Amino acid sequence: QVQLIESGGGLVQAGGSLRLSCTASGGIFSNYAMGWFRQAPGKEREFVAAVSRSGSMTYYGDSLKGRFTISRDNAKNSVYLQMNSLKPEDTAVYYCAAQTISDSNTVNIKTDFGSWGQGTQVTVSL
Repeated sequence: QVQLIESGGGLVQAGGSLRLSCTASGGIFSNYAMGWFRQAPGKEREFVAAVSRSGSMTYYGDSLKGRFTISRDNAKNSVYLQMNSLKPEDTAVYYCAAQTISDSNTVNIKTDFGSWGQGTQVTVSL
């Protein structure tokens, strides 16, 4: 099972940017579709973005496309989440997740991602 470690979280003012990184180990990274999720206090976990194994397809949660961009570098076993124009409501713990999938050009965002990182805190202040 792949292990995932997130980094890049922190405190940022509204309107600012952050880039989250997630590095995988213990598996063949290109065999996994990758996703980012977030969970704010008292709220359910929310889908943020996902990218296919090949990187050719990306998916975003409602209202996030245009501000957030997901990308991956299979040579570096890493997936990234560039977050721009951050808002206080983006405050949450952000989790990286991996999904085993045979199709290299899709992500099944409606099924569970089998491996999860520990999360990184993002706090957006006014």
